[in-house]
Amino acid sequence: MAVYKTRSLATVCNRPILLLYDPKVIQYRLIFVEKLKEAKKWKGLPLRMEKKIQSALISVFYKDGLAPLAKTLHALNITIYSTGGTQQFIEDLGIPCIGVETVTGYPSILGGRVKTLHPSIFGGILGRRYEDQDLKEMEQYKIPALDLVIVDLYPFEETLKNTDEEKLIIEKIDIGGPSMIRAAGKNFRDLVVIAAKDDYSKLNQILIDQKGTTTIEQRKSFAAKAFEVVMHYDVAISNYFNPASGKVLRYGENPHQVATFYGNLENWFTQLHGKELSYNNLVDVDAAIALIADLPLTSFAIIKHTNVCGVAKRNTVFESWQAALAGDPESAFGGVLVTNAIIDLATAEAIQEIFFEVLIAPGFDPAAFVILSAKKNRILLELKNEVSFNPTQKKSILNGILEQGLDNGNYSKWEEVGARPSTEKEKEDLIFGNIICKHLKSNAIALIKNNQLVGKGCGQTSRVDALRHAIEKAKQFKFDLKGASLASDAFFPFDDCVRIAHEEGIEAYIQPGGSVRDKDSVAYCQTNGLAMVMTEQRHFKH
Repeated sequence: MAVYKTRSLATVCNRPILLLYDPKVIQYRLIFVEKLKEAKKWKGLPLRMEKKIQSALISVFYKDGLAPLAKTLHALNITIYSTGGTQQFIEDLGIPCIGVETVTGYPSILGGRVKTLHPSIFGGILGRRYEDQDLKEMEQYKIPALDLVIVDLYPFEETLKNTDEEKLIIEKIDIGGPSMIRAAGKNFRDLVVIAAKDDYSKLNQILIDQKGTTTIEQRKSFAAKAFEVVMHYDVAISNYFNPASGKVLRYGENPHQVATFYGNLENWFTQLHGKELSYNNLVDVDAAIALIADLPLTSFAIIKHTNVCGVAKRNTVFESWQAALAGDPESAFGGVLVTNAIIDLATAEAIQEIFFEVLIAPGFDPAAFVILSAKKNRILLELKNEVSFNPTQKKSILNGILEQGLDNGNYSKWEEVGARPSTEKEKEDLIFGNIICKHLKSNAIALIKNNQLVGKGCGQTSRVDALRHAIEKAKQFKFDLKGASLASDAFFPFDDCVRIAHEEGIEAYIQPGGSVRDKDSVAYCQTNGLAMVMTEQRHFKH
């Protein structure tokens, strides 16, 4: 016998009681306890919430993948309730099925708009098996308890893609489906809810392995997925009815955060392929476009969590991609890719080998587009030729708004303060690296060699830590730092960074200057024959 945590100690006839659950018979019982002290021992114990499924409601639009699960339910002697085409599908498998109209006493009415919207169905879903009053009412009104709800949603988004006829679109706004999914998700303590066909096989395996039982963790996980499905569905409907307002996104930075985009994305790019852009996609796309706008032609960059994890400039887009990826192939997984060159076939074939979320480019060769669009959800954006950023940036803080001008430009001044002037090759790398630093979170260090980011440290609370991270990254991917250049988004308050980098073979540095201890790093460079440039333009990015 499993004991459930009591919400409060109740009494009947001045005697304390506990609510106990017997998984063998799927039934709750009130147990009298002789002493209140004894009852308190049980209150607050962890829940043992393994539940055996005895009944299931199945009503789905898509039947693919359902047959194995239905057969497992039947083999476990689980009673199945169903509707319309789903009922016919299950019965054609030789599996007995009870129509919901048998429970509700009503046939499907109003052209199929009303089938499951009835207290006998929703009472069976929402009834709490641990509440005595709920159990009494379910018995009184002959409401069957439902332990599993498998429901998907009418294909609203698919219909939008295939027609602009309003009547057809409106009829694909599901009512009963989202209602049942939400109800089942709310009552996850007692129910399993499946709202997506890609979870059929997962549930099927659980039922086979656990002989028809599920744990509270499993039920909660399925419920979380179900609410996400409904949220996405509601967002699609909202966007249909509000095309001119802010665009409601699937969710924000995390699934529990709501989010809306206000603006016109068409001013920046045309989405050629893929799923709807998410909040995080848009944040990374913004960072990617801002970076590529500062880089010379045929550059390629990889963005992860708004930071650059790989970037290079070569003579061709293919070579630039290879060099950018080599900078940190590990971090590139699932990133946002951006280039200021046309994607050709060779580059597309190379890019195809890794997983990425978004690719931004000014254009795609036809053969390249065919390859890259083979994956359904991959987002391909064609960048507009002329884009311009707002002259100010805004950020909400403390229920107010901060506003500032853009961080335009690379350097205000080019002052050689080291033992020697930077060579032409070093100067090229220093200019390139300073741009990269501008687009990394502070504190930031970028190590550049031959117009390729070979190591970076960003978002560190110590500039020394940022440098150490950059060096570690470079060594991780076998880069020789001898002859590399170093860019820092802010000044060196001591000579420690220059000294550590010099030990690794780095001989050219660029930084804004402005520290009262500038002379320390300058003196080190002058003593050791190193080049150092001061720009008088800091690039903090918080």
